Amino acid sequence: MDLQKILPKGGPPLNEVNRYIEKYKNELIVIKYGGNVLIDRNIFDNFITDLCILKKLGLSVIVVHGGGPRIKRELDKSNIQTKFIRGLRVTDEKIINIIEKVLIDFNNDIVSSLDKKSTKAISIHSKNNNIIQVIPEAKELGFVGIPNKINNNILLNMIRQDLIPIVSPLGLDKKNQVYNINGDTAAMAVSKSVKSRRLLLMTNVDGVLTKEKKLINEIYSSEILEMLKNETITGGMIPKINACLDAVNNGVTAAGIINGTKKHSCLWEIFSDVGSGTLIRK
Repeated sequence: MDLQKILPKGGPPLNEVNRYIEKYKNELIVIKYGGNVLIDRNIFDNFITDLCILKKLGLSVIVVHGGGPRIKRELDKSNIQTKFIRGLRVTDEKIINIIEKVLIDFNNDIVSSLDKKSTKAISIHSKNNNIIQVIPEAKELGFVGIPNKINNNILLNMIRQDLIPIVSPLGLDKKNQVYNINGDTAAMAVSKSVKSRRLLLMTNVDGVLTKEKKLINEIYSSEILEMLKNETITGGMIPKINACLDAVNNGVTAAGIINGTKKHSCLWEIFSDVGSGTLIRK
């Protein structure tokens, strides 16, 4: 394999990449591509490029995407006001139909963008290969679900066919009703179910920061719990951290929070000694 031809300029050093390719050869990596990272088309294209590189290097990747900003844009167009409880959007029948359409459109966009670069991917959502069975999160939230079963067979079968599964955060209940799922929760559930080597949450911040706003490269769950307790970690970072903790306490080797707006952050996190964000271990 000619790494020089595959790796981008500004990517991790060749000698380190070689070492990590060996390490991840027979492992699964789940990447959550967050809603806030999706708006800028250049950043989207960077991510597509990185996925193609990961595939060329022989890694098995599952992508779970978000879609918050796109959903908000569609709801605004229809003048639909939404209410949030504990950071989750209250979702009635009208809203779930809009959410489902937006997420499926976006899913198809990712698959066709990969296809244009000769990387084969496959759509997974409520209308196609659904793998997530859900139970309702709470009555007052409406159609917001918590994954309670993931169909690993479908996922692993796709990986054996050398495809990248692209998963929308949508699931079905026992009556085949569609539910929206928080993207980090969906990624964590998939990651736990397939016991992936890594769960990477791509977001628009560098990772976990100290009180002095310095990036922490690696941290253990006991230290993270301390930071939650003394409120060093607050706001939107809390659900992400909880998703990572849940994953590493249930069979995932390590979970990373990385800045998806930075070029090749995915490659740096997987293939370099320094990484690119915060790696959380049990």
